[in-house]
Amino acid sequence: MHPQTTGSLETVDKKSVLAVTTLSSFLTPFMVSSVTIALPSIGKEFAMDAVSLSWIATAYLLASAVFLVPLGRMADIYGRKRIFLYGMWIYTAASLLCGFSTSGSSLIAARVVMGIGVSMIFGTATAILTSTFPQGDRGRVLGINVGAVYAGLSFGPSLGGFLTGNFGWRSIFFLNVALGLVVIAVTVWKLRTEWIEARGERFDFIGSAIYGFSLSAIMYGFSHLPNAIGYTALASGISGIAVFVFVESRVESPVLDVALFRTNRVFAFSSLAALVNYSATAATTFLLSLYLQYIKGLSPQRAGLILVCQPIIQALFSPLAGRLSDKIEPQVVASIGMGLATVGLGGLSFLNDQTGYEFILASLVLLGFGFAFFSSPNTNAIMSSVPRKSYGVASSAVATMRLTGQMLSMGIATLLFALWIGKSQIMPSNYPEFIQAVRAAFLLFSFLCLLGVFASLARGKVRTE
Repeated sequence: MHPQTTGSLETVDKKSVLAVTTLSSFLTPFMVSSVTIALPSIGKEFAMDAVSLSWIATAYLLASAVFLVPLGRMADIYGRKRIFLYGMWIYTAASLLCGFSTSGSSLIAARVVMGIGVSMIFGTATAILTSTFPQGDRGRVLGINVGAVYAGLSFGPSLGGFLTGNFGWRSIFFLNVALGLVVIAVTVWKLRTEWIEARGERFDFIGSAIYGFSLSAIMYGFSHLPNAIGYTALASGISGIAVFVFVESRVESPVLDVALFRTNRVFAFSSLAALVNYSATAATTFLLSLYLQYIKGLSPQRAGLILVCQPIIQALFSPLAGRLSDKIEPQVVASIGMGLATVGLGGLSFLNDQTGYEFILASLVLLGFGFAFFSSPNTNAIMSSVPRKSYGVASSAVATMRLTGQMLSMGIATLLFALWIGKSQIMPSNYPEFIQAVRAAFLLFSFLCLLGVFASLARGKVRTE
């Protein structure tokens, strides 16, 4: 049995912690972005329409979002390293199942399993990192961690396009199996400390069930608008969230301490800013991947080379933004980043079949700078605003805002596709409608991002000196 700790910073191998969390932070976004570039090839093999294709991404995001907060809380009670390692095993096994999928339905089902594994990784990695490093170093290491996320996003489109073009889309999942085994081996070999900072507290099964139902109903309803079942499910989900808040404010050991949102201004507005930011930006790669391959006629590999410029900028400048947020209020750095993202998204709302690649690249570079200067300072603000015993829940809140935002972003894209081209495959006869849906999505996203600037500014200061 490994030694257990309540987080003594002197006894932990900090370099090993940073290595393991950085590897895991690279792996999952690498898988997401590499699969996105392969969607047209998957759609062709399984004869899937645009809405069904979006569910390859959405099913993964939904499962991740539903399980994130409960498993983050479970990690606080039973051990963050333990839950992290279980998550890596589930993720790796699910990647293997995806590689052997025989239909669109079986692929989506395997992606659900993958999402559960990822929720265990996301719900613990940032908490482990924050438990290990003191506040003065936190922005720097979170910047490195976020940089690894964007490095994964950077390699995904180009390597995913190369693999899809030369070995077929299944090779992406088989590569993820190998990478997952590497992370597991490094974790077992190097990470010898356990973090159990809420030992003995009860796990809230009722709250977890209400939370999972509510998020599932919201996403299901969102994807079935404007039909009556969509409105019914959406109303049920929103009502469920209200019940969840009521229940959680009255139990002794809640799965999510909703008082944090009511009493902690920095935590509440930083979380809201993250939700808005991811809602406005997450579907960008999905939409542009389809646009570049269908409208511009590019191969998966060439489309990936264009899309890679945004995450490269994010990977290069996230550590700098993280260090800045150790010296300057995160409120300032993150708000500037959100403003840059607004401009980049606004530019993409003018896309048409004649748009030049230079314009697309310039918009993606702006988005890259915006995301880099928003994400790690915002995470630093959230994690620095809560006590140590709540790091798992706060880490899960960060990841939940990210995944729920990504889920809503994909939901918006799915809804607009349903409104403009219906349950049809994307083909030359409906290219004009497809472009209209893409432009409408980016216009709506830029407006959301503009609102996010105000949420970011409203958080107040992290430092009280």
